[in-house]
Order: sequence, then structure tokens, then C-alpha cells
Amino acid sequence: MNAPAFHLESVDVDDPRAVYLRGILDDDLDERYREADADDTPEFAAKRTAALAVHREQIVATLLAIDADDSPIGHVMLRRLGDEWELKRLIVRDTARRRGVGRALTAQVVDLARRGGASRVILQSGRMQPESLRMYAASGFTPIPVYEPYVETMPRSLCFEYVF
Repeated sequence: MNAPAFHLESVDVDDPRAVYLRGILDDDLDERYREADADDTPEFAAKRTAALAVHREQIVATLLAIDADDSPIGHVMLRRLGDEWELKRLIVRDTARRRGVGRALTAQVVDLARRGGASRVILQSGRMQPESLRMYAASGFTPIPVYEPYVETMPRSLCFEYVF
């Protein structure tokens, strides 16, 4: 039996559904990395938060995956990070995994960046997100060194690029 269809929708970064999914992502990442971050000083934690911050003026696109019942099941953003184009804040709801949602969102971001003149799309992830790492590799992303703004506060990040 085939899984119900979903579609992708471009939305404002402040769309309540996008904000809701980013909250779920934040909770998930806090849980996954809690032990790794346990010894951080408040100052270091604040630097990491600043490095991870995405500012509205950097956002090129915010995309949602919408299920057949109109519920949001996935989210991703594309941002300009200096001269680079970066995939940010990808999440697929647990209930929607293994349906191609992450790959569809990723492919759309790559296409938008290509059409926008990017030479590559970069992203930052980590070892506690193995399902994401597998999906990025399967989508054609290859490893690169950690890039700014993550070098100081997340030097063990796993970073990737998709080159056109």
C-alpha cells in the first residue's frame, strides 16, 4: 500500500506551522545533544546559540511538506550565509519518516539554490543525527571541513556540500 501523498509549500519564515515544526526540531536536538553540551559554560552556550541563529534577512526560502490531511510533516529553510547557500532546520515528523519527505525538501532547496545562482549548497549536522546523515549522503552531499560560524563552538560538526 502506498503512503498518502504530500506536497511542498513555500511559506513565510514566521508561518505558525513552520514555527511549530522548528520547535519540535529544537526539542529533538536538545534531547540528542544534552549530554554532549552538559559541561558548557553559559558563555559558551550563548556563543553556540548565536552561531546557530538564523536571521530573517538571510532567509531565501522556507518550505513545508504538507500531508494529505493538510498537516505539516516537514520543514526546511534555505539561507544566504555570506556568499554561500545553506540548508537549515530540516525536520521530518516521526510519523512521516521513510516517505521521501526529507529528500523532497532537500531536492527543492538544492533546486532553488541552483536557480538562484549558487555554486553549491552547504549544511551543518552532527553525529547524533544518523538518519539525517544517511539522507544527505543519499541525496548527493559530500563531507567538507567545518565552516563558519560553527568552527569555534561546534568544531566536531559534520558538514557537507552539494556542488553543481
